[in-house]
Amino acid sequence: MPAPSTSDTHPPTPTVAAALPSVRPLGGIAAGAALVLLAVVVGMIGQHAVDGGPTTTAAAGATVPPSGHTTTIAVTARGMRYQPDHLAVPAGDRLVIVLTNTDDRRHDLVLATGSRTPLLAKGTTARLDAGVIGGTVQGWCSQPAHRASGMTLTITATGSTGATSGAGTGSDPMAAMPGMTGTADPGRIDAMADPGPGFTARDATLAPSAAARTHRITLHAQESQRDVATGVSQKLWTFNGTTPGPVLRGRIGDTFEVTLVNDGSLEHGIDFHAEAQAPDTAMRTVEPGHSVVYRFTATKAGIWMYHCSAMPMLYHVGNGMYGALIIDPPDLGPVDREYLLVQSEFYLGPQGQPGDAAKMQAEQPDAVVFNGYVSQYAFRPLTARTGQRVRIWVLDAGPNRSSALHVVGAPFDTVYLEGGFRLRASDPGGAQILNLAPASGGFVETVFTQPGAYPFLDHTLAHADRGARGAFQVTG
Repeated sequence: MPAPSTSDTHPPTPTVAAALPSVRPLGGIAAGAALVLLAVVVGMIGQHAVDGGPTTTAAAGATVPPSGHTTTIAVTARGMRYQPDHLAVPAGDRLVIVLTNTDDRRHDLVLATGSRTPLLAKGTTARLDAGVIGGTVQGWCSQPAHRASGMTLTITATGSTGATSGAGTGSDPMAAMPGMTGTADPGRIDAMADPGPGFTARDATLAPSAAARTHRITLHAQESQRDVATGVSQKLWTFNGTTPGPVLRGRIGDTFEVTLVNDGSLEHGIDFHAEAQAPDTAMRTVEPGHSVVYRFTATKAGIWMYHCSAMPMLYHVGNGMYGALIIDPPDLGPVDREYLLVQSEFYLGPQGQPGDAAKMQAEQPDAVVFNGYVSQYAFRPLTARTGQRVRIWVLDAGPNRSSALHVVGAPFDTVYLEGGFRLRASDPGGAQILNLAPASGGFVETVFTQPGAYPFLDHTLAHADRGARGAFQVTG
């Protein structure tokens, strides 16, 4: 199996340098745009210094007289946590936090009083003057969903009953961050609303595998404004501007060379579930303004999920960064029509903003969809003719909910699930659903015997009510 390329404009950590994929900087325009977007997303305020420079100073619940003493505490950012994450400081002392990021992801520290560090890359350090400590002060990482994932810190004043800084929403400078407030209107999606004559559904037709045995693909990680339902727009994190991302298809033994270009404002990466390589070397995340080349050879058949590998993974997948990679089984027979349905959920943030991390963690989707839009195939049905054999590939991209695809009036005579046939057309039995857990996939086949409209849906009926439904329009 080919090893990932190793050249890198930023020298990698020595322990993994021999196997890291190649990373190269993009041009100045792309990098400049990424920096502007980064400033918007993380809400950087003013100018900050790294490696020992000063930061904003603010009194932290200063209800006690200053002691004239300074307490300095070293904190490490690692594994989506601060270590230590509880700092006890004598009341009246000035606190200086020396924050070092040893994680592969970028982190900062924001205090509810307004003090904050710059955004730190791996191996960098900043000093934060937290001011005089007279009560309890909350802190967190400002990167999207890091706080919701548990990256928080608490400062307490010992020997004091001072007030808490940041206990109320009015003192929280992150209260307006997308995905952190739970302010989306969960009732604004109407899964029965016709998107209108100007709407074009995503083409679910699946193209056959190319003849080439090496597949070279470029995927751009992009922040894209997309409609996900009638009258509802979200800022999705995408591969090539679409959710789901482009469909990849090949055969056992094919080599895939995928270049990921990070045009976004956050770290992104790709986890190819069909890839048999060590994740810590093959699935490296990429900073904004850079690219990486992933190489692997497909060794097993099936429909495989690929998705963003950056942490917190729930937020990246929940915001739209996923797609399907199909490796044809060697004994895959011919059919008249092939379709692909990727089922997933949307957890709405405010209109035009990224999804809500708290809803994702609570598994409270506002919509469940096929191919990225609520009920689109109910208004733009898929087509077939009587007597034709139709194959429907399905991937459940989740991130949280299972799928149970059912076509009303058309029992399945073939079921392929997670790498193997469960039912073949020559068998006497039939199947009524394709049952999938998150990140699993397969296909079913059926033959429509009469003309008419055949609804299809996720038979978890609450999912169908939220938009996981469509129809086949069958003609004679």
